[in-house]
Order: sequence, then structure tokens, then C-alpha cells
Amino acid sequence: MTSQLEFVSVSNSEEAQRLRFILNQCFNFPLSDSLSYWQSLGTENFRAVRQSGQLLGGLVIYQMGQWFGSQQLPMAGIAAVGVAPEYRGTGVVTELLRHTLRELYANGAALSVLYAATQRPYRKVGYEQAGNYCAFKLAAESINLDLGEEYLKKIRSIPMRSVVPISHEVFHDIYRQKAIQNNGNLERNRAIWERLVQPRKEEVMYAYLVGSETQPQGYIIFNQKQEGQQLQLVIKDWVALTPAAGRRLWMFLGDHRSIIKEVLWHGSAIDPFLSLLSEQTYKIIRLERWLLRILDVPKALSKRGYPVGVEAELHLKVRDNLLPENNGNFLLAVSGGQGEVTRGGRGELQLDVRGLAPLYTGLFTPYQLQVTGQLEGSEKALSVASQLFAGSEPWMSDFF
Repeated sequence: MTSQLEFVSVSNSEEAQRLRFILNQCFNFPLSDSLSYWQSLGTENFRAVRQSGQLLGGLVIYQMGQWFGSQQLPMAGIAAVGVAPEYRGTGVVTELLRHTLRELYANGAALSVLYAATQRPYRKVGYEQAGNYCAFKLAAESINLDLGEEYLKKIRSIPMRSVVPISHEVFHDIYRQKAIQNNGNLERNRAIWERLVQPRKEEVMYAYLVGSETQPQGYIIFNQKQEGQQLQLVIKDWVALTPAAGRRLWMFLGDHRSIIKEVLWHGSAIDPFLSLLSEQTYKIIRLERWLLRILDVPKALSKRGYPVGVEAELHLKVRDNLLPENNGNFLLAVSGGQGEVTRGGRGELQLDVRGLAPLYTGLFTPYQLQVTGQLEGSEKALSVASQLFAGSEPWMSDFF
């Protein structure tokens, strides 16, 4: 069957309607939501698979960037991978992914990221767990800061300025200053930003900037929703660039305790701003990992940033069953925080493209990946790789 498959961009309204119908069934999208979702991403970013003129399924590509080592790389997010139920189990998804990955490689993307409902089909084509997506819950009444009265007054004097109407462009620069410093954070596209600020039916969105008008130190975007008998404050996005901004945001949230029972948000599993709270009363209510696929090994290694002050060479041997351009020995030479990749070298660190993903992002150390059998290497190679890929926990707060 797979030899007869045809992979196409969605080119007309009839195909678009058929694919929307399939994806609605796969993911239980409300019809109104699916239309706005389609429009926000653009028809040109949807891909479909046909057989004998019959559309079987498809997916969508998010054209974005992603930050690693304070450098942005071109990244293609994959979402809404769906096949009509009567064609499942026939290998359609695997072939659709294979074709899409080859297309993304040809178009210059270095990385691809997705959230997997089931991991097996994505691991078959080279994706692997590479970073965290974490959800928290915190009782509003438990938000306290161990600070003196005078310092609390100083923090409270930092202005919280309401943003009305909410325009996501206001937050771009502040967000980017944070994203640069956090491995895995997105260079968001317009669709991601619009989803953060646009309310759904019967929702009201609120947004505030922290600090002076000329030099804001952070922001928060949130809504409030009824959950049973309780009112929750749901943070859609927030950033604190300074210790003072972090404390001001916690104080702002604590000031909602008279009406808000719980505060919910997504963030880093190892968030330093959680240590500003006087007690560990927050709970992790969801923790999953997004998957990353290295599309172009030389580009991904050379465009990523590295620790300044580390001067080293890493000799890699990579296996990739799908993209032959990634097979072979590569020499990564790092100096001044930048990497240069050439073909050749001694191949002292041996791994396939799946094992490269969590090493690249820093989710696991080379020694941890060796224990799980995802790479093999000499002690020197393991030590060098540990230095080169050290950094912050790879995470993102965005789901797509």
C-alpha cells in the first residue's frame, strides 16, 4: 500500500475541508476551534497523504525557532498528526512522517519538535525525548515571601500596569530576553503568540507589565475560570527578568487569595523562582517530555551555542537510517562559545540520531545516556561532551 501513497500540500478548499474533518475526529476538536486553528497556521503549512485520490490524513508544520546555548536555530514543530480510522495500522503515519522530515531537511530546518500522544511511531523516524513540559498548581493562600516589612513595601511599590487591549507584540522583547537564556524555549511564531492572548468562548484575558513604562522587568498573561466550587487563576504566560520582578509577580498572585483558590501555570521543572516562596507548597500536576529530531547534524551542532571558555574537540560517529546525509564521522570544534563542524575525525562518541537528541538539548548527560545504551564513547569523549552540552534544563511552556 505505501508505495502508492502520494504526499501533497493542501491545495484546495475541498481537500482542506476533508483534512479538517479527519483531524476533528482524531483529536475531538470543536468545529469552530478547528477552523480558527487552520486559519491561524495557514493552509500552506498543512500536509496531506492521498491514495488513489482519497485523502487519508495529514499534519501541520509550525515554522519557528528554538534556543540552545543562547543561539536560535530554525525548528519545525509538528502537530495534529492524524489519519482516518479506517486507514490506521497500515503504515500511513510512518510514511507521512518520513516524507515530511525529508522535506524539512531540504528546506533548511535544523531541528524538529513535537508532543507525542504515543511515542513509538515518532521514535521509528528518529525523534527522542529531549525536554520537559511541566504544569504546576499552587494554593493562593499559601503564597508567602520571607522578606522584611520594609523590603515587602519596596517590592509592592513596583508598578503592575494593565495592558488593554492585549497585544502580544508588547511582550515579545521581554519574552525573548528570557528565552535566550533557557534551552528549549521557542522563538514563537504568530500562531503561538495569538493562542496565548486570544480568549476562548466566554473567557476574559488579563495582562500586566511589571516595572516602569520605559523599562519593564516582566509580564503576566492570565484568565480566571470556575472549577467546581473553586475559582482558579490560570497563567497563560509570565516572565520575570529580575529578582524584584519575580517577587512582585508572586506578591501580585498572592493578593488574589480572597477570591482565587488555586494558581495554575506551565514552566520549568527546575524553576529558580520557585525558591522565592517561603514553603514548597506547589505541586507538579503534569510532567511530560517533548520529542526532538535532529534533521541536519552539521547545522544543528554548528549553530548551537556552547559554554564560553571551553575549548575542545568532540569526535562523533552518527547513525541515521532516514537521512543519509547525517551518517558518518563528524568533528565538532568549539571555541569562544561557537562550534564548527567538519566531516571526518576519529568517531570516539558513537550514537544514533535518537541518542543525539537528549545529549544535544542537555536533558541527560553523556554518562546517563551511556548507562541506558544510547551512546558509547571513550572516557575522554564522555568528559568533553559533558562540558560542551552543559546548561540549563531544556524546557518549554508552549504546547502545540
